[in-house]
Amino acid sequence: MKTILEKLLGRLRVLVKENERAVALYKGEIQAVLMPGEHWLANRRGNLEISRHDLKNPEFVSAYEKALFDKLPDVAARHFTVVRTGRTDIAVIERDGALHAVLVPDRKLVLWTDAGPWKVTSVDTAADLAVDPALMRRIGQARKTEHMFLHPVVDGQVGLLFVDGVYARTLAAGAHAFWNVGRMVQVKVVDLKRQSLDVAGQEMLTKDRVTIRVNIAAEYRVVDPVTAVSTVKDFSEALYRALQYAFRKTLGALTLDQILDKKVTVDEEAAAKVRTDMAAIGLEVSDIALKDVILPGEMREILNQVVSAEKQAEANVIRRREETNATRSLLNTAKVMAENPVMLRLKELEALEAIADKVERLTVHNGTGGLLNDLVKLRDS
Repeated sequence: MKTILEKLLGRLRVLVKENERAVALYKGEIQAVLMPGEHWLANRRGNLEISRHDLKNPEFVSAYEKALFDKLPDVAARHFTVVRTGRTDIAVIERDGALHAVLVPDRKLVLWTDAGPWKVTSVDTAADLAVDPALMRRIGQARKTEHMFLHPVVDGQVGLLFVDGVYARTLAAGAHAFWNVGRMVQVKVVDLKRQSLDVAGQEMLTKDRVTIRVNIAAEYRVVDPVTAVSTVKDFSEALYRALQYAFRKTLGALTLDQILDKKVTVDEEAAAKVRTDMAAIGLEVSDIALKDVILPGEMREILNQVVSAEKQAEANVIRRREETNATRSLLNTAKVMAENPVMLRLKELEALEAIADKVERLTVHNGTGGLLNDLVKLRDS
């Protein structure tokens, strides 16, 4: 019945739900934005067109957007919230307190006002590319991080911020984020903790033309990160080379014996040069040590022979000295016995005791005096 009536009257019943909005066009021209409820609209010869929009998607995307704003500006102002950004602006859009979108520079977004309430916060990235820490966390929780760079800096480190290749500032430990707006953002992390560096197996030629290999170790820390990064390409590589050159020059002026005998002196001479050079690029070098001196195989054998001969000579000297001492002791004992008959008798008794320990039976004739006299005669014979 209603369909026949609609045809007779040339009108169409349009029902708009609470979660909807509708744009009505007649003969291809924008007529109105329909609110929830029942609407009777002219539809002669089927020239009425209805474009429905679900507020679940609050962004107004339509081919009729420009015509709507041009022909019905008051209606558009009543139903839509328009967000625009300049060449260096970022717009943070919140919907009913929740983060909805991040709008990059030179963009426009049309929102249904009734889908809000809306809150728009504008950020000028020309002044600072850094994202506020609280906003950074909210953007991360909303998983809308495609428009920012995240750079963490841990304890014991600093971050050097470069924008378009130019140093901007130093970042302390923490999480840092920067807007991705077409500018090149780079954060170079520099470790400030004490570190060790080993230079292993370096071949060097001594003054007496002996090829040796040395292992060098050094401890250092970065005290001026900006200088360390901007002065040289790689400060750890610069320290490595400085240790090589300093020790090569120092050890090359010494003989092998001097290197083996004065290792500490060699370290101090080389360390002074290294510390001075590294201080100029922002490094503080503390301990430097010549850990090992490795000789070629044939040289080790020669040195082993030399050491063996020296030790053998020392052993011979000690042996002769002990023999001399023993002879001198016997001579002194003989003088004492010659001057003191009682001492001689005591020594004879000691000899008798030693002999008695080695025989099973001992028969004494004519007393101990005769025994001792017989022993003396036996010894003389």
